[in-house]
Amino acid sequence: MLPHLTHLTSVTQNCTSFLNLRDLITTRDHIDNMKTQSDSLQRFIFEHAQIRGERVHLDAAWRTVLDNHDYPPALCQMMGELTAAAVLLAATLKLDGSLVLQIQGSGAIKLLVVECSGDMKLRATAKWAGALQGSLNELVGDGLFVITLAQKDDKPAYQSIVSLEGKSVAEILQNYMFRSEQLETRLWLTADEHSASGMLLQKLPEQIASDDDTWLRVTQLAVTVRADELMKLNTEELLYRLFHEEDVRLFEVQSVSFNCTCTRDNVARMLMMIGQEEVYSILAERQIIEVYCEFCNHRYEFDKVDAVQLFASITPVEVGGTRH
Repeated sequence: MLPHLTHLTSVTQNCTSFLNLRDLITTRDHIDNMKTQSDSLQRFIFEHAQIRGERVHLDAAWRTVLDNHDYPPALCQMMGELTAAAVLLAATLKLDGSLVLQIQGSGAIKLLVVECSGDMKLRATAKWAGALQGSLNELVGDGLFVITLAQKDDKPAYQSIVSLEGKSVAEILQNYMFRSEQLETRLWLTADEHSASGMLLQKLPEQIASDDDTWLRVTQLAVTVRADELMKLNTEELLYRLFHEEDVRLFEVQSVSFNCTCTRDNVARMLMMIGQEEVYSILAERQIIEVYCEFCNHRYEFDKVDAVQLFASITPVEVGGTRH
């Protein structure tokens, strides 16, 4: 279990601006004039019940992920759904760092990775081999789901590794949240080569008896949502379509963007971990070392002069005649 996932911050404590859905949406003409909000996350709660929700819609941020690599269509959908899910889950946490979701597979899909920071900056990448045909389970094979909370300032990370349970990205995450974190969570996710979108509903731990009836009712309403509605409808319109008879409070929009944290210094530290002898051996064969970031595909180049400078500050230490 990840400690921080069980200590969730109430959304009412974090948001200072909100609107009641019934006050905001009063006419069909108002709804028809709405447009989907690009690269945004919006939280909402059900009044008088310990149930919260979130809606995310990604456009430019998602297309930046795809522009960095030539991903096949079958992979785009799974990656997009995992990316939307990462944003939704990161937004439920009081996060000083980032949330990392990984699906590790033994089939054609070897790895899906999405990272989302507490300030809604994301990046994603994938590894695969051969043609991608079949369901998620067929493409991943015997796989693992890994969730990591990476903290800032060299604080220890928290990680949980479980087997994959579910036939979709949404099912995998729902099963994890219920079995490992004891939080009833429902996710609706969709993605294509242009956009990725999703919605989350979650029953908070501080529930009362009447919340069970509300939870059952709102989840039954939510399962009627269609993929095209998740893609095209504005958050207000989507919530009105699903929950217009419920008392829903909608909070202000939060922007989401793509951001890769790779730097030349990070690559240099990686080369130092490889070791001076190995680095010089590569340079003897190729003249330069090229390193591409797996997330943003940025190219870093190191030549012999760079290598000399890199290892100049390292002094070998011998203890008892053995070099360490």
